[in-house]
Amino acid sequence: MSKEQESPGSDSKVVHLTEQTYDELLAAADGVWMVDFWAPWCRPCLAIAPVLEEMARASNGGVTLAKVNVDENPVLAARHQIRSIPTVLFFKDGKVADQLVGAVPKAQVEARLAALRNTNAAS
Repeated sequence: MSKEQESPGSDSKVVHLTEQTYDELLAAADGVWMVDFWAPWCRPCLAIAPVLEEMARASNGGVTLAKVNVDENPVLAARHQIRSIPTVLFFKDGKVADQLVGAVPKAQVEARLAALRNTNAAS
């Protein structure tokens, strides 16, 4: 199984993280990653997914979108104390830098990404 798969209907790559690949891929991650903790039965998760994919695609490589299916990877959800989905963890250079819980408006996601990118510019 590939770690990166084309997302249906889009030209952006989505990294599918598992308990086996999570630590290795995020430790080596450069820049900003959005890690979407979701489940296939979660309607809010399905609602926000296209927004996250669009934002990653629009960043032209500046933001990587990764997904963790909490049903298949409960240890990862427990490690980050994920109690509600969707939850998006924002990683900057391999470390958790921010978090959003719920199917929030696109503007909220954009604001979090802008704040993380601004800290990149200030470095």
